[in-house]
Amino acid sequence: MLDDAKRRVQRVAFLFPAALARLGLLDREKGEEAFDLAVPVMVTGGMRTLLRVADFFMVGRALGAEAVAALELGFQYFFIPFGLSLALTSGTISVVSRFEGADEHEKANFAIKQSLWLALALAVPITAATWLYAEPMIDVLTDDSDTIRLGAIYLKIIMLSVSFRFWSMIAARALAGVGDTRTPMYVRLLTLPTNIFLNAVLIFGWGPFPELGVAGAAWGTAVANVLAATIFTGALLSGRYSVRLPLGGKQWDWSIAGEIVRVGLPLAGTRLSRTLGRFPFLLVLTTLGTPVVAAYAIGRRVMLLALMPAWGYSTASSTLVGQSIGAGDDDEATAYGWQTLRIALVTQLLIGAVLFAAARPVAVAFGTEHVDLTVTFVRVFGLGVAAFSVSRTMRGGLRGAGDTRWPFYGAFVGTYFFKLPVAFLAVAPGVVLFEVAGWQFAPGMGFGLLAVYVSILGDMYLRAGVNVFRFWTGEWKRVARESDVGAGSGAD
Repeated sequence: MLDDAKRRVQRVAFLFPAALARLGLLDREKGEEAFDLAVPVMVTGGMRTLLRVADFFMVGRALGAEAVAALELGFQYFFIPFGLSLALTSGTISVVSRFEGADEHEKANFAIKQSLWLALALAVPITAATWLYAEPMIDVLTDDSDTIRLGAIYLKIIMLSVSFRFWSMIAARALAGVGDTRTPMYVRLLTLPTNIFLNAVLIFGWGPFPELGVAGAAWGTAVANVLAATIFTGALLSGRYSVRLPLGGKQWDWSIAGEIVRVGLPLAGTRLSRTLGRFPFLLVLTTLGTPVVAAYAIGRRVMLLALMPAWGYSTASSTLVGQSIGAGDDDEATAYGWQTLRIALVTQLLIGAVLFAAARPVAVAFGTEHVDLTVTFVRVFGLGVAAFSVSRTMRGGLRGAGDTRWPFYGAFVGTYFFKLPVAFLAVAPGVVLFEVAGWQFAPGMGFGLLAVYVSILGDMYLRAGVNVFRFWTGEWKRVARESDVGAGSGAD
């Protein structure tokens, strides 16, 4: 009976790519393949984002704007290891999908073990450093003493689970590399309710649990990250899936590890350039006031729900392009890239329009005192939905081929040559944004929030343009051909 219900749901869901095909917007077969891979990732990413939205919702209700700002500032530092893990797992999905396309299954398994060792080498020092320096790290971004105190508490606790988060993402991307995006969705379906339940009871102190406020949000997330990692470990040790984690035997291979790093390094640069670029951007927002930081945080979290399809289609594009490249079919890889972009863009625009229209009731639900400001941020992000979809989906296709430098170029240009220079104009003239070695940086022109809004949108559309151009040139095929992944690795 459950299988019948599942098939009925799938038939209804697949009416969407079928309808686009009838309108002449999509190749039905390729669109359905991309859709089938993307939907579980959308659900997984949507649930992850929903959790962050729930955190901000509960903390905002319980403690107000300072606590919301504390979560936003603390979470920016969490984005550093999160970005590194995304880069590392991008190398994982690229290598695993190409090995799978070439029917080299043992090497695909070995690549997972290489990714795990690389993850531990990155995550453990980050956790230790954050535990020692959390408060000064938050102090860099704001002068609000309550925000500093609460942000440091949140940051120290959540960073304890970084290693577990790394491994969960490696396992999920490895499964996606062989076309299994449903198992990570099922894991998230189990851990998300656990996370939300723990956050709620620990933030508010329900029943026998103490009222921990911001610390409760951090502990709930940390415990859920450990649970997810444990489940993924059991799954990949069980031998019941297309890939597995081989604990014994050889532990290191420079060829495979080098290819994971080669693919992941530019993406690490992409993520770090974006993450590090957020710090001066947040300095601009804190200069404009704590309510602006809180409204930005809520608006961004809400709009990330609309952006989840792009994550799904990005993973689908990586898998389909990577497997086609591994099988030696460049034309098929190209077709998958463009077809995935088509269905991604339509999906993204439809969902974005719904959230754009519902911006006001959503903002009111968060209990914010600054409803109009929050609504505006939601709608500004809504105008960038199309750009985000294009940028992320094209990046996925490039990643599947192992060509990850150009997305880094786009991210760097968008952040440091547009977003930050324009955002700096928001600050009032004469206001010192930061000081280094006695040199004061006061770039403001007093343009206020208008400059902030323009900086956000321009950055998103620049990234999209760069990634589309790179895929259009076809140079990523040469990069894939020149890759020597697995050559002489002895991983078998």
